[in-house]
Amino acid sequence: MEHYTMNLTLKVWRQKNATSQGSFETYQVRNISSEMSFLEMFDVLNEELIHEGKEPIAFDHDCREGICGMCSMYINGRPHGPWEANTTCQLHMRAFKDGDTIVVEPWRANAFPVIKDLTVDRSAFDRIIQAGGYISVNTGSPVDANAIPVEKEKADMAFAAAACIGCGACVAACKNSSALLFVSAKVSHLALLPQGAPERRTRALNMVAQMDKEGFGSCTNTGACEAVCPKEISITNIARLNSEFTLAGLLSSNK
Repeated sequence: MEHYTMNLTLKVWRQKNATSQGSFETYQVRNISSEMSFLEMFDVLNEELIHEGKEPIAFDHDCREGICGMCSMYINGRPHGPWEANTTCQLHMRAFKDGDTIVVEPWRANAFPVIKDLTVDRSAFDRIIQAGGYISVNTGSPVDANAIPVEKEKADMAFAAAACIGCGACVAACKNSSALLFVSAKVSHLALLPQGAPERRTRALNMVAQMDKEGFGSCTNTGACEAVCPKEISITNIARLNSEFTLAGLLSSNK
């Protein structure tokens, strides 16, 4: 693959904290390698800002391997940038051309308040998981992997749902800031496995209730969430969540 360098204009959202008024600031970056990752490019920019005695741009990152979901940036109108099934840390600068202007923003959702610059508070996802995204297991020695038989089809669907990294791209892309793709992936993962049976009647009810409490919007099935998901989580999980939620509601009303 041909290697080249480029000069770029960055328009980056800067915001001191959740209560302050933010705005875009323009930066010029030069001699950026096409083989750099997007975050490496930001590292270069921040080094320059620090050298000039200016405040570096705050952004989230951790593994830089497309696993943790921390690298949440809204790049040119798309969560995680132009490549499909890709996280920001795995986006490389060859996705852009010399002379391009790149607009970078944080996730935009009331439930994800800005902490600083491109960093947002996604602890709402943690509270949704705490509301029901767990299973009851006995402590002690680990159970043999083959002790509980699971149908291959269900195991595959559960694995696909479990691939969700909780980055929040689905929320950022949704016109209603809905978290239903995230919640449905977490509910589906456990609903499809026998280990998830003990909490099955309450899981969907509690997680959806917490989702609403956090201020996420409703789903109108536009499919934007699925289109930008870096792990290609299917919206069929939303249908499964609706089924789980309805069944749980009927069972609880019959008690």
